[in-house]
Amino acid sequence: MTTTAADAVLERYEAVIGIEIHCQLRTNSKMFCGCSTAYDGAAPNTHNCPVCLGLPGALPVINRQAVEYVIATGLAIGAQIPERTQWERKNYFYPDLPKGYQISQYAIPLAAYGRLAIETSAGPFVVEIRRAHLEEDTAKLVHGEGGGADRTTLVDFNRSGAPLMEVVTEPTIRTGEQARRYAEELQLLLRAIGVSDADMERGQMRVEANVSLRPRGTEPFGTRVEVKNMNSFRSVERAIAYEIERQGHALDNGEPLVMETRGWDDGRQLTYRMRAKETSEDYRYFPEPDLPPLRVDAGWVSAVRAALPELPSARRARYAALGLGAYDAAVITADATMTTAFEAITAAAGVDAAPAKEVANFVTGAHAKALKAGDANFLGTAGASTPAGIATLLGAIASGLVTRQVGRDLLDRHLSDGTPASNLLAAAGPGPISDDAALLSHIDKVIAANPRAVADYHAGKPVAGFFTGQVMKATGGAADAARVTTLVRERLNLEG
Repeated sequence: MTTTAADAVLERYEAVIGIEIHCQLRTNSKMFCGCSTAYDGAAPNTHNCPVCLGLPGALPVINRQAVEYVIATGLAIGAQIPERTQWERKNYFYPDLPKGYQISQYAIPLAAYGRLAIETSAGPFVVEIRRAHLEEDTAKLVHGEGGGADRTTLVDFNRSGAPLMEVVTEPTIRTGEQARRYAEELQLLLRAIGVSDADMERGQMRVEANVSLRPRGTEPFGTRVEVKNMNSFRSVERAIAYEIERQGHALDNGEPLVMETRGWDDGRQLTYRMRAKETSEDYRYFPEPDLPPLRVDAGWVSAVRAALPELPSARRARYAALGLGAYDAAVITADATMTTAFEAITAAAGVDAAPAKEVANFVTGAHAKALKAGDANFLGTAGASTPAGIATLLGAIASGLVTRQVGRDLLDRHLSDGTPASNLLAAAGPGPISDDAALLSHIDKVIAANPRAVADYHAGKPVAGFFTGQVMKATGGAADAARVTTLVRERLNLEG
């Protein structure tokens, strides 16, 4: 099944999609006890206590940092924060839930009625967010090899009780692309405000989609199907596209759809039935008797708001105001190391600031290459390159003080050994050759020395770059390559 097939289905049906995202919060301890959350890579069942194991008589205590992280998320998405919220028990049986219930929020979430703007191939779109609430995570099931009666399943309770935030959208998403872009933007937002690492591969961010179809022009919702086990943003888009096509095929053929939970098989690129889908009534919510209602006063909310950093949308807008295009602004904002480098270089540039585009090209090019190569002595390490040095060299290139080729060589030296930018520029010799007469003198010598290449040019072969390269070599890179190419063609055409 392909996205193209899903698009064909959407000509007849409208997809109604809601997204639920669970994010592990970046706290040092669990939601209702003091057990460490640094269990990644730890031996199974080594980060537990009577509270997170649900033993009789153990009482929960609220993690204040986790509450503040959800408030911060709510403020970042423009949601309403209630003056009073409460905890409920969500009752269901599963081997990874030791108490037989999960402490969660249902009636009054910590944040409600927010929104998040995204960009799609069809243009901007605003995702309406119904709620963001707190709950505790479950344990982890570890399935052994084999099948049937020989297959074993073990339970690791290290994750049990970890603070988990669930963010639920309204069913206003209509395509798999919108769902993917929303999940990507939410991940970027959560990382920017520091509440979660939101790493999908490590299970810190888990995306679930509720998908249904209805004939275009109708209002009633169709039969809702929940899709789980999507471990990448690409999987989110593909799984929804598959489910749209599967449901459309069933509806076209008069086959009944049932409310169910389906998993996504990334290898086979299809969804499969897991179990019947529960409704909120099946969970039999009731107020948690061991925890009092939580009051959130205005002063607390104001303090959280004051601590919020610049949000990704605001940063992209600021970069656009500096002269960056939407693509460059998005690429830099999406990568923390690029953001750090761009901010440091532009801040160090001072009055001789290089254009933002020049800095962006460096950050997404040479900077990214240096980091990929594992260069530890980069951007501010003692004895190595500095933001100010990089800014000076980029400014020299932008102003024409040195040619781009020479400037790149100077940047490479500055990055590799930290030679001060002022020393490099002083040793670079005279500035670029901008006088056409001087350039033509070099061009004529190169043409005279290469009659075979001249013949090749007139025979229609693409050898103009050879002449440009020879001139650049003869001038030690001090010529403007673009201007040299123009003059070379003019000279060769005259000879023809």
